[in-house]
Amino acid sequence: MKREFIFLGPPACGKGTQTSKLAKHFGFPHIDTGSLLRAEIASGSENGKIAKSFIDKGHLVPVELVGAIIKNRLSQDDCKNGYILDGYPRSTEQADLLTKINEEIDKDIPAGFCAIYFDTNTDILISRIVNRRSCPQCGEIYNLKYKPPKQENKCDHCGCELTQRKDDNEETAKARFETYFNETAPLIEYYRNKNVLKTINAEGTINDVWKRLLELIEN
Repeated sequence: MKREFIFLGPPACGKGTQTSKLAKHFGFPHIDTGSLLRAEIASGSENGKIAKSFIDKGHLVPVELVGAIIKNRLSQDDCKNGYILDGYPRSTEQADLLTKINEEIDKDIPAGFCAIYFDTNTDILISRIVNRRSCPQCGEIYNLKYKPPKQENKCDHCGCELTQRKDDNEETAKARFETYFNETAPLIEYYRNKNVLKTINAEGTINDVWKRLLELIEN
């Protein structure tokens, strides 16, 4: 059976890390919609040109256009056994569109869809954000409290000085959480009503959450 996953959860809940691990575990593509949109624009495709015209004006890319780009990606051969979608949907309107996309692609294929919600205490999320550091060269992400580098403020892989994003502070983090819960949290209820939602305790180490995730999706 084809397996389709989306991960839901506020910033710093760890879903990005677990998405990458699960994609490797199953051999599915990890589809980051932000990267997908940038790649579409860089390719110079017709959809990419239209998307760029909106972005250049400071406007949101229309829901239908994003949906068309995602549908094209999910229709490719490497998604025939499943996929893990990251960063989409962000609203119930997008969720409705994703349902239609899956129905069209999977019309002759047995498929199982699962939305996984990463449940974490807000105080822990804020701590993760303010302690987050990244390597400007290779992109490796660290956390001074939960995943520190071996050498203070140096990347384990390339030795570069680690940097902190300007918006990785407590005030900005709280604002981001408020935006998330106002705009995206309704998806939790949306998928719960469709009986495809599973909730995971996302607190603890990366390996702790990974073990819980595997148990959750196999039961």
